Amino acid sequence: MTETGMRRVAAAGVHATPAAGLAVRGALRALSPGGRRGRLTVLIFHRVHERRDPLFRSELSADDFRTRMTWVRRWFNILPLDEAVRALASGNVVERALSITFDDGYADNATIALPILRELGVHATFFIASGFLEGGCMWNDAVIEAVRATSHHTVDLTAQGLGRHRVDTLEAKRAAIASLVGALKYLPVAERDAKARAVESCAGVERRRDLMMTQAQARGLAAAGMGIGGHTTTHPILARLSDAHARAEIADGRDALEAIVRQPVRLFAYPNGKPEVDYGSRDVAIVRALGFEAALTTSPGSARMSTGVHELPRFTPWDATPWAWAGRLSRNLLIRPTRAAA
Repeated sequence: MTETGMRRVAAAGVHATPAAGLAVRGALRALSPGGRRGRLTVLIFHRVHERRDPLFRSELSADDFRTRMTWVRRWFNILPLDEAVRALASGNVVERALSITFDDGYADNATIALPILRELGVHATFFIASGFLEGGCMWNDAVIEAVRATSHHTVDLTAQGLGRHRVDTLEAKRAAIASLVGALKYLPVAERDAKARAVESCAGVERRRDLMMTQAQARGLAAAGMGIGGHTTTHPILARLSDAHARAEIADGRDALEAIVRQPVRLFAYPNGKPEVDYGSRDVAIVRALGFEAALTTSPGSARMSTGVHELPRFTPWDATPWAWAGRLSRNLLIRPTRAAA
C-alpha cells in the first residue's frame, strides 16, 4: 500500500462512524486477505492497570484497554490464537485475522483485563511463567517497585557495580529504572536476582507479593474459555542457558500449568522473545520436540502461511489515538518478521 493509502487508513480511524469503519476494514482487507495469501496479526500485552500509572504513562489503564479492544474488534476478525494458527497453516485463515496475547501472568490480567474481554466478547491467550504464581515477583518488577516506593532521594549501588541513582522525582525514577533494568537483564540468573534484591535493600523497600496471579486466577482464565500458554518457569533468557536447563525451563513450566489449569498447554512464548538475542534455533528445536503446536516471539510483523509456526511474530502499537493505531497496524502487516531458525 502507498503512503497515501496509509494516511487514508489513519484518517479513517479517527472517527468512529460506520463509513470510517468500512474504510479501515477495506484497507486492512487489501493488506490482510483471507485464504492462502492471508496474514495474521498477533498483539502482545503485559499489564492493564486500574488507572493510568503515573510512572509509566504509556502503559494501559482499564479504560485505555477497553477502548483499544473496541477498535480492533471493529476493524479485525479476532480469533483464538490456536484456531488462527491452524487456519493460517492450512491456508484457510479469514481476512483481517488478529489474535490477542498477554505475557508473564500478572494478576491484573485476571482482575482487570478478563472482565473487559468478556464484556466485549473478545478472546485472548495468556502466556504464564509458572514459577511466579502465588506471590512470586519477577526480577524486573522487584527493581521497578523498589524504585517506585523508595522514600530515599538517591539509591547508591556503587558496591554492586550499578552506580548511584537519583530517585527523587518521577523523571529520575524512570531514568534509574531504565538504567538498572538494562544493566541486569542479560546477567546470569543468580547474579541478576541477587542484584535485584540489592536494589530493594538499598531502596529500603520490601518485595511485593501481589503482582502475579494466583493458581485460582489462572484456572479462572481457562474456565472463562481463554487460552493458556507456556512461558517457562522463571522467565530466563533461554539463549544464555545450557541445553538441559533450557529444556527443563520450557517443559517444567508447561507441566506445572497443565496441572494447574487441568487442560493441555500447547502454545508457548519465548521470554523477552527477540530472535538470536533472547532465544535461538536450539530453543525453537526444543519447543518443537516438546510437542508445542506453535510458539510466539516479540519480533514485529505479520505471520503468513510460509511463516514457521514456532516463530510467530507479535507486536503492540502504543499510540494513543485510533488513527495512529490503524496506521501502525497497517504498516505492521507489511513487515516480514525476523526468525532464528533457518
